[in-house]
Amino acid sequence: MARKTIKIILANLTGLFLVIGCTVSPTGRHQLALFPTKQMAEMGNTSYAKIKQETPISEDQGVNQYVQCIVNALTAVIPAPPSGDQWQVTVFQQDQTVNAFALPGGNIGVYTGILKVAKNADQLAAVIGHELGHVIAQHGNARLSTQYATQTGLELIQVLTRGAGGAAENQLMALLGVGAQVGITLPFSRADESEADLLGLRYMAEAGFDPSQSIVLWQNMTQVEHSAPSEFLSTHPSNQNRIKNLERHLPEAMELYQQALTKGKRLKCNPPKGGG
Repeated sequence: MARKTIKIILANLTGLFLVIGCTVSPTGRHQLALFPTKQMAEMGNTSYAKIKQETPISEDQGVNQYVQCIVNALTAVIPAPPSGDQWQVTVFQQDQTVNAFALPGGNIGVYTGILKVAKNADQLAAVIGHELGHVIAQHGNARLSTQYATQTGLELIQVLTRGAGGAAENQLMALLGVGAQVGITLPFSRADESEADLLGLRYMAEAGFDPSQSIVLWQNMTQVEHSAPSEFLSTHPSNQNRIKNLERHLPEAMELYQQALTKGKRLKCNPPKGGG
């Protein structure tokens, strides 16, 4: 391959990576946001409607009241979704699904399976606060934008390298594909997860939930995850690294928690009998 072609490739790649920084997250991270907030909300609403259509919704009044109590407390201390919509939550009856999510447009989903791991209101607040952090920080937009920019960059390289020779071209594209996945997309996702952890820690403390329970939550998660993937090839940090990160920021969160208690935010979100 000619040196001139290589320089063109590097120049275009550099240009692609330099655009990362067009927006700033709540913690000061630079990230891409190529899509309008309204469009992201529409995509979130569409996905939410699809999930509600395809997944059984819990009719357990106690579980719904419990989850709604926690959501109400958290959303009272955080901004509205970037789209300006109102927060709404649905509890899905799936005991084997240990998960929760929040989508652009203010859509929150909690699966009953998470109640087996988040064993009290403080721990469930850590889970939901984390998911709310993704929406407030517009991580969905950042992930979609990064994926779009990465794919566009790879297509550009493919055009530029045409004529380099079949075997050499295929090898280069294979390496770039792996490099783009491990070097760009996954690290950004892990950074998003870490940021959402810290935002969730802040939100739960300000709402009057004990932030130290976020660490217990991830200790519980460690016990139920017997075959977690390597952090390097995962979109999520390892549970141990999550715990270390939360521990570093716990003193500040505890101060916020004490301030919340001083203001009278002593919450009584009682778990349903039997844990859902």
